[in-house]
Amino acid sequence: MSEPFSGVLSFTAVAEARSFKLAAERLGVSSAAVSKAVARLEHELGVRLLDRTTRRVEPTAEGALYLEHCRGALEQLRLGRERLEQTRSVAAGELTVALPFILGRHLVARLPRFSARYPQVRVALRLSDRISRLVDEQIDVAIRIGALADSTAIARKLGETRWVTVAAPAYLARRGTPQRPEQLIDHDCVVFHSPRGVEVGWQFVDGPRSRQGREWRVSARINLDQGQLLVDAAVAGLGIVQVFSYMVSDELERGELVEVLGEHACAGPPIHALCKPGQQGVAKVRALLDFLVEQLGC
Repeated sequence: MSEPFSGVLSFTAVAEARSFKLAAERLGVSSAAVSKAVARLEHELGVRLLDRTTRRVEPTAEGALYLEHCRGALEQLRLGRERLEQTRSVAAGELTVALPFILGRHLVARLPRFSARYPQVRVALRLSDRISRLVDEQIDVAIRIGALADSTAIARKLGETRWVTVAAPAYLARRGTPQRPEQLIDHDCVVFHSPRGVEVGWQFVDGPRSRQGREWRVSARINLDQGQLLVDAAVAGLGIVQVFSYMVSDELERGELVEVLGEHACAGPPIHALCKPGQQGVAKVRALLDFLVEQLGC
């Protein structure tokens, strides 16, 4: 069997123009091509659709009935094309985003700005530290921190992270401000302890002219397995923490935290967004990616 719409466009054009020649001109093909397409359609349907004379072409009774349905089908195709084009030009619809927990609070705090800018987009966040499968889990955008594994997904770099070491002003007033990483041994450090049981070391460069960071093991007074709790612990005055810069940008701006050892701060891993091939041009996806680049400062 041929394609469901094979010959339909030619038949509809002829039936409406009452002429093979005029239909061919409208379609931009030859009269012979139109005639063959209609003949194939009649053969497939097993019914005569058009009465042909030397002066005029008229739909048969069956042709008039079929024409009514063809017009409806072609109109639905036209509407479908318009809707598809709209998705590429107007940001609208549901957008499912997978991201690690460590980015969740930061993004949620900024979603009101995105929603105000794109009121027709509904965002569904899926927080997980495992690697999401875009197709299997119907994810539109997956945000990843760190090096990317080989993938068929399309990646866009959103920003660079930076390790910052921070503490509450009250803690520093009480315990003093360290000037070198070695002095952390005399301080209360709150350290991230991964769910796999690995205590994550801190990263520092040797000085402002050094670019290569190296890992420092600090003595942990408290260890936590949730990154955002490190920020909460620092604000509460429990000690010094090291986190990604974006995690404490608001707290630093409000003065709830102060950066220490700034000249030893080290670059962190990059942040990327992944989407399925062909989806980066869809308006709602493009809008989110542009917004994330703006918010993450790359």
